[in-house]
Amino acid sequence: YEDVEINDISLEDYIGVKSKHAVYVPHTAGRYAQKRFRKAQCPITERLVNALMMHGRNNGKKLMAVRIVKHAMDIIHLLSDQNPIQVIVDAIINAGPREDATRVVFAGV
Repeated sequence: YEDVEINDISLEDYIGVKSKHAVYVPHTAGRYAQKRFRKAQCPITERLVNALMMHGRNNGKKLMAVRIVKHAMDIIHLLSDQNPIQVIVDAIINAGPREDATRVVFAGV
């Protein structure tokens, strides 16, 4: 977690990669939904694991999601020799919305 850099300054407060967010197993059982914006303090690997537990057949199977993320991180490390957490952070930055202005024109009589 020490050498992970967040290049987008707008996301620095919302991606938990600081030393206090460093966990060995992404299963903290923290109550991150109790207050507004507290889920930003959740470790980023645990947020990825929680996002994988969607759809009816995967609800509540956190250990399965943890195992999937662990194997994916091992594959990323073996194939690219990069820090897997840095790869996850870069993917989150690429998936974020870009600011843009749009012109709305209504056609009428």
